[in-house]
Amino acid sequence: MPDIHLLSAAEARAVSADLCEVLADCVNGGASVGFMQPYGLDDAEPYWRGVADSVEAGATLLFVAVIDGKVLGTVQIGAAQMPNQPHRGDLKKLLVHRSARGKGLARLLMEAAEREAAKRGKTMLVLDTATGSDAEAIYPRLGWERAGVIPDYALWPQGGLCDTTIFYKRIAA
Repeated sequence: MPDIHLLSAAEARAVSADLCEVLADCVNGGASVGFMQPYGLDDAEPYWRGVADSVEAGATLLFVAVIDGKVLGTVQIGAAQMPNQPHRGDLKKLLVHRSARGKGLARLLMEAAEREAAKRGKTMLVLDTATGSDAEAIYPRLGWERAGVIPDYALWPQGGLCDTTIFYKRIAA
């Protein structure tokens, strides 16, 4: 059974090698999460350093799924919002290593993120994901509502424009 943890900045830094491996695996597997192929572990390190700094500043909640002592999945909540949006959080970078897919990690990570966001007074979460991707199919099954599609929003990691689908979910605080 996987363990789901909310990490401190120090804990995030301690598992950064695992986080780099998860991110590189997802990007190289075709996930449109902001990076281009080829994508290596060294490419991922500055990203995770920034996330750890954001956790330290209280702007990001970082969750990991651990199996047998190894981080195989992660998700973030951008918790710091503008003054007129204290009730909202941005769900970011739901990533599961390809070797660990099909074990329910995405669902467990999302449930933990939603619970913690609600504890912190968030009542609305939003996210975007590549239209037509495997990831897009996950969110409706977890109770997320599709708000719409923005054409040509980003690039696939191998190149070529992709649309993005915006989702939202009301959660109980």
